[in-house]
Amino acid sequence: MKKLQNSILLLLFLAAVVSSCSRQESGELVGVMDRPKWKGINPYGMVYVPSGTLHIGVSDEDISKSLVQRPKAISIQGFFMDDTEITNNEYRQFVQWVVDSIAHETMQHYLEEDEATSDKQRIDWEMELDWETDAEELEDMFYQGNERFAGRKELDVSKLVFEYQWYDWQRAAHDRVSNRTSHIHKEKVKIYPDTLCWVRDYAYSYNEPMTRNYFWHPAFDDYPVVGVNWKMANAFSYWRTKIWNMYTGDGVTSEDFRLPTEHEWEYAARGGRENAPYPWGAYYTRNAKGCLLANFKPGRGNYPEDGGLYTVKADGYYPNDYGLYCMSGNVAEWTVTAYYENSYSFMHDLNPDIRYDAKDTDPETDKRKVIRGGSWKDVAFFLQTGTRSYEFQDTTKCYVGFRCVLTFLGRSINDF
Repeated sequence: MKKLQNSILLLLFLAAVVSSCSRQESGELVGVMDRPKWKGINPYGMVYVPSGTLHIGVSDEDISKSLVQRPKAISIQGFFMDDTEITNNEYRQFVQWVVDSIAHETMQHYLEEDEATSDKQRIDWEMELDWETDAEELEDMFYQGNERFAGRKELDVSKLVFEYQWYDWQRAAHDRVSNRTSHIHKEKVKIYPDTLCWVRDYAYSYNEPMTRNYFWHPAFDDYPVVGVNWKMANAFSYWRTKIWNMYTGDGVTSEDFRLPTEHEWEYAARGGRENAPYPWGAYYTRNAKGCLLANFKPGRGNYPEDGGLYTVKADGYYPNDYGLYCMSGNVAEWTVTAYYENSYSFMHDLNPDIRYDAKDTDPETDKRKVIRGGSWKDVAFFLQTGTRSYEFQDTTKCYVGFRCVLTFLGRSINDF
């Protein structure tokens, strides 16, 4: 019996050797044979925008903008884009993850690993959190003493800090002397939305109910998140990539989720309609029946005529031809692009993108980031697909949100 087993093992070994030789040493150029398969992806809640060309510039004869938005033809690589702005409930998933991670770290819920192979402990997400039983150990996560209002036990949101990373590919491409670590940047960001922006943005205006309710109340779950600055939006995108790669389980990472470039946003907003001033393609903000087609400020002191006094649900109006909702109005949207008045004059015509990751000590003008689409409190001019505007990267506004994109890997989704 033992001889039979040894014979079988020997045959299996010889078969493996022969198979290996025929595959790798046949003398033919066949490439590496054990590569993982890639069938493309279809991220939930995102739509595919194919590669294409567009003409950028002012949407009408606006002389004042002629030097800020010079006409130019550019090409854009295909990508996936969220069909709506990131909603309160979607962003709350990020906030809850940070809350749970801090609680796990407080409770020392770590995976047991060999310290020689790991320089950082990893959270064991299989461990359960019992907020009642472990209340004493987790007490520091809540407001204490005089900071409590009306005796309520509320999370101290100032402690919700998330560290995200980004790689400076431009510097790495042009700096051939420095080592890799000099191109890796880490930044810690407070990620809870600034709910006080509803009060701060307007003088002598009663918006306290929005401050108290907009982010956490179930009535606003499907409304776009606001009070998120540029860095918080980048932190969310980094976390979203991390979660995606953690749970896809196929061993092949996709491209990173990120903010769109300025012209990816404009290209997607047009929905395939060349030179369309608005996402719906028409030259006017009303349809044939006189109904307004977006959530904006249609007249002086007139906010509710379009159906929304403030924001509306993220899919509150008909989508454009790509299936993207509220690309104009509702909330303006962050892009990854730095704002320079004359950038159209010197940027490339292939996937144009101009970035500058300003430090806290940089001048205010260096902190400007392009926002697009206009919002519920803007006039129609800002809703046009070609209109550029900006906000400072460290500011939070009750009328600015964001959505993510994901670069498509390949020529076309039809290839898979």
